[in-house]
Amino acid sequence: MQLDRILKKAVDKDASDVHLSAQIAPIMRLNTQLEQLDDTIFSNDEMEQLALYILGPEAYKVYEAAGEIDTSYRVEKVGNFRINIYRHQGKTAIAARIIKSEVPSLEELGLPETIGALARYPSGLILVTGPTGSGKSTTLASMIDIINSERNSHIVTLEDPIEYIHQNKMSYITQREIGIDSQDFNLALRSSLRQDPDVIMIGELRDLETIATAITAAETGHLVLATLHTINSAQTVERMVDVFPSHQQQQVRIQLANCLRAVISQRLLPNKANTRMVVATELMVCTNAIRVLIREGKYHQIPNAIFTGTKFGMLTMDASLQNLIDLNMIDAGVTNFDSQVDSQLLDALSAGSVPAIKPAAKTRRKAK
Repeated sequence: MQLDRILKKAVDKDASDVHLSAQIAPIMRLNTQLEQLDDTIFSNDEMEQLALYILGPEAYKVYEAAGEIDTSYRVEKVGNFRINIYRHQGKTAIAARIIKSEVPSLEELGLPETIGALARYPSGLILVTGPTGSGKSTTLASMIDIINSERNSHIVTLEDPIEYIHQNKMSYITQREIGIDSQDFNLALRSSLRQDPDVIMIGELRDLETIATAITAAETGHLVLATLHTINSAQTVERMVDVFPSHQQQQVRIQLANCLRAVISQRLLPNKANTRMVVATELMVCTNAIRVLIREGKYHQIPNAIFTGTKFGMLTMDASLQNLIDLNMIDAGVTNFDSQVDSQLLDALSAGSVPAIKPAAKTRRKAK
């Protein structure tokens, strides 16, 4: 099967994504750069057949009607892939995200050891945030693996699609895929509360109903892990509150202040040699001071509370970036990934004037 061969070649080259389209050679993303994978050319009909092969007849009908669909795909002895099949200019195209079959440890990912302690909370809400492709799913999988290895728990994961396949260790794990095992996140989450869970992992908080149910689950004695597409802790808290109508927001701030345990915000950056990706992290732990700021809606003061909260294991993005520069892992220039990182910060990083807090270990494996 040509598809399997192409995906295997991408895995062997340690690529992160593969793009297939009619009349164009396969393209892979390798350390943020797009490169041609090989000389294979698919016709329009062959791309349609690939889509049918991946999806099966029923899901293919959904794709034909909607013009796009998410799914997962597995190649034995190669790995798992997160697939999006879509139409452009009336033709079928496929984007495949490569998912490592082995769940990496926090140490291998280069994440702060505090995150391991967060996974040991018996209840509450922990959010992992960042843009698409920043390694959120891998961080969650690593935290689930810690719980699975250390606790006798029922873990329910709600994913779209399932990425890492977890094997039962000390815990019993139920993995549900949205669109196959349940209609949507909100329905799956409400149903999961009747499945005797100890830990619930939500692939993405997409709407008001899912966020409200997640907060309720965290308040009622469950450990809830979830992701959001926000860039830092302050924006995350604000987004969680602002999704609700104005007359409910004060109550939500009180609930969130009580149940939120931490926010982990991360970005992936190319290393100095441009051979792999390394992770930069902001970590907010909900201390009493942070809870007061959330309760009073003073989100703009959260960055300063993180800066002064290093003794509680908190970490600013600036300090994480400085640490990567000190370890000679990245150049200061690659930190300019959004408008909040300005020239003054780059100058400070290069001069070494930002306090550094080192993670548990040097990065050895990239996060996906």
